[in-house]
Amino acid sequence: MKARIRHLTGTTPAGPGERPRVPRAAGGPLEQARARFPAREAGTQWPMTCRPVDEVLAAVQGPPFDTADRTTLWYRVAGARAILLWLSGFPGTSWQERWEASPAAACPRTWGKEGHIWVASATGVTRRGTVQSGLLALASADVVRLPLQWLVGHRSSHLRVVEAARDPVGFAQLKAHVDPDRWATVGAGSARLALARIILAKGGRLADITVGDALEYATAVRARSSRGSANTLFYSWLRELGHLPSDAPVTLRFLGRVTGQLTCEQLVDRHGVENAPIRALLIDYLEERRHRLDYSSLDNLARALTRNFWSDLERHHPGIDSLDLPPAVISGWKERLRTRIQRRRRPDGTVEETVVERADVALQMMTVRAFYLDIARWAVEEPARWGPWAAPCPIKEAETLDRKRTKRVKARMDQRTRERLPALETFARAAADHHRHRLACLQDLLAAPPGSTFTAGGAVFTRTKNAATASARDACGKFIYFDVAERRAFWAWAAVEFLRHTGARIEEMLETSHPALVQYRLPTTGEIVPLLQIAPSKTDQERVLLVSPELADVLSAVIRRVRDPRTGAVPLLAAYDYEERTWNPPAPLLFQWDRGGERSRMSGEFIRNALGDVLAYIGLTDTTGKPLDFAPHDFRRMFITDAIRSGLPPHIAQVIVGHNNINTTMGYNAIYPTETIEAHRAFLTRRRALRPAEEYRTPTDTEWEDFLGHFERRKLSVGTCARAYGTACVHEHACVRCSLLRPDPAQRGRLVEIRDNLVDRIAEAETEGWLGEIEGLRVSLAGAESKISQIDTASPGGLVNLGLPTRRKER
Repeated sequence: MKARIRHLTGTTPAGPGERPRVPRAAGGPLEQARARFPAREAGTQWPMTCRPVDEVLAAVQGPPFDTADRTTLWYRVAGARAILLWLSGFPGTSWQERWEASPAAACPRTWGKEGHIWVASATGVTRRGTVQSGLLALASADVVRLPLQWLVGHRSSHLRVVEAARDPVGFAQLKAHVDPDRWATVGAGSARLALARIILAKGGRLADITVGDALEYATAVRARSSRGSANTLFYSWLRELGHLPSDAPVTLRFLGRVTGQLTCEQLVDRHGVENAPIRALLIDYLEERRHRLDYSSLDNLARALTRNFWSDLERHHPGIDSLDLPPAVISGWKERLRTRIQRRRRPDGTVEETVVERADVALQMMTVRAFYLDIARWAVEEPARWGPWAAPCPIKEAETLDRKRTKRVKARMDQRTRERLPALETFARAAADHHRHRLACLQDLLAAPPGSTFTAGGAVFTRTKNAATASARDACGKFIYFDVAERRAFWAWAAVEFLRHTGARIEEMLETSHPALVQYRLPTTGEIVPLLQIAPSKTDQERVLLVSPELADVLSAVIRRVRDPRTGAVPLLAAYDYEERTWNPPAPLLFQWDRGGERSRMSGEFIRNALGDVLAYIGLTDTTGKPLDFAPHDFRRMFITDAIRSGLPPHIAQVIVGHNNINTTMGYNAIYPTETIEAHRAFLTRRRALRPAEEYRTPTDTEWEDFLGHFERRKLSVGTCARAYGTACVHEHACVRCSLLRPDPAQRGRLVEIRDNLVDRIAEAETEGWLGEIEGLRVSLAGAESKISQIDTASPGGLVNLGLPTRRKER
């Protein structure tokens, strides 16, 4: 629970009361990859760069450059001759050495502005386009090799001529490997341009490109990009073609933004512990605990002991060097621990700093208390190692208890569940409607010619002239990617349905793979039922869930969407585990998407943003008028609450959702507290013992046949009657009026005939003046229209082919 204490605006120098920002530790895997895979050197001596002018010009005029029109070829040759003549005035034994000695090698921007002036001073060729065309011809012929930083800064879009000049066979193989629709996209064009630039800078062919070359290019692009990102599809293509070693990084997309698993020394040093003996103690303590903790827990433990405890003490008490803390020191630390500074950036660029109450004070104190108690206990076993650091624990056991805050959190979560559970069906229907809307808009765009105006969803758009993209501008000129919007809407619907039918955690959903769908044959009936294996996550326990028909529809749609159309298989994807900071082995993950042509695992942030799109589409609000947002974990709470409310025993719900403790499951339940459940169970046991034994006798054959016959007699011409066994029909068999009638979608035509007949009968009664029949007929008409509406709004059913994987034969 956050409580705003004071409000600060702007930036202030770090003082004793303000914690400095923690330095970013990302990029560890990137540095490791650079060390393991160094980039190639371009060199200064190779056959083509050492040839005389006449041979170079002959190569520039030969194949494949001679395929251009005469004017273009003349400009290329004239520009190349002028550049060679200009480079002849610089020292060197090769054209590459002369180029590096010239001012042109320093910066592409300088060359673009003044290059033609430099060349004109020695040759008389003053046309800028001629000089630029000549440089492109020389680079494509491998006469000079331009640095990657130079090529990235060069804005020429004609660098793809290198495909035909340097490695036509390699690019032809790449084109045959890539899907034709993907090959024509903007992202694929950027990937081809990246490959061409690397070849121009390093020489060789596609098969000669190394991991280090790709890393150097990605770094150069990120250095010049305002977004700090680069297209890494080219690297994915190189991996798929088999040009990179097996131990190469699986992708370049996240290498610069992830940390990998840090050592205990790195975990401590990132928060700046000044006292060397205390630093060594903290590292030793973490090493001792490391083998019993997962990495995420170890990371949190290091942060609590360094940043939140000892580094804070050193900032406020310089020179402190003992764990035996005076009462004034520890009381001041406890007071500071209760609050933290929350920073938010405003739209105008200023930073809003707010002091808020820390939610995990008890957990932080428990961690420090465990630190002291562990050292005291280990000092008995290893006095030489831990004895000098044993000190009285400054935190009492009562300070680690926070029942009041726990109850407040439970009450807030229960209220959140009670508000969202009644709106769950509405939100799920909105997710499906939102996807249908986005799909219809995408189809309208694809049906419109490039550059034309079309209408989608009641709004007017103008499609871009590039037929390979699915983008358009609205009436205000805003650029909209219709394919991206449809993709986000689909995954929002899939996430809603998956989470609400399984009660799984979001990380479990994102790690679901195709082999997780298995078949199980019931030993009693021999019936085959589909099961879904939930991979171990928070509790490191695998569990199996029964796949309901609704969940089967969702999984089938997901499999059809991610399946490779050429092979029919779900592509393998190596995903990064943000909790363990490691790369998982390649697996056919279901929740993956095409991100610029490169397969990528979805993130929790992507799912949350997609759910936000659904909320914006439906405009759902709570009683106070605020948006009724749905977080992924809300579906887990609602699943447990609805299951227990519907009669599922809590211990069964515990197994389904994967909790180690039933109290955790009951904590998610927003209807009954644990005490109520236990008291009610005891009451049922006592009442059952007091009831006559005759009430629990085995039914006779006649009673059993009557019970089974009840379900056979529920079948009607337009559906099925859902009334309970032993109850009479309250509507005297006027089934169309009855709310217990479950209409059959196959009988919709019959219901339409009944509705039309009722309309005709009402018209006849009004004409003949039979006022006594009109009211009854209108009630029946409302019932018929309600049943038709139920059929129209229900999700499509039928058999769905999930494409369950089969075990491969051993070779």
